Amino acid sequence: MKHKARHSRPRYEARAAIAKALANPTRLIVLEALDRGEMCVCDLTELVGADQSTVSKHLAILKQAGLVEDRKHGVMVYYKLKVCCLQGFWDCIEAVLAQNLKVQQAALR
Repeated sequence: MKHKARHSRPRYEARAAIAKALANPTRLIVLEALDRGEMCVCDLTELVGADQSTVSKHLAILKQAGLVEDRKHGVMVYYKLKVCCLQGFWDCIEAVLAQNLKVQQAALR
């Protein structure tokens, strides 16, 4: 039986672009922090332990992927999540990690 993809190729490419934006530990730290509320670049810089230009590049990638949005207040730039669905994503990742750990532990027995 031949199976057909549920979505068009461009839809999968768009999904891959978002997944690629998520595929970086620093960006995951930023997203998790923003899940608690809006933050300025200076606070995110301190949180991830990187310089402002590096954090700004990460934020630009997240913004281009549609995950965050910014607002300017004077010379400060504040970021917040643009979507509220990341908790399900974190839960899914943690479930995969837990399952992988179970498999690894079983293999060591």
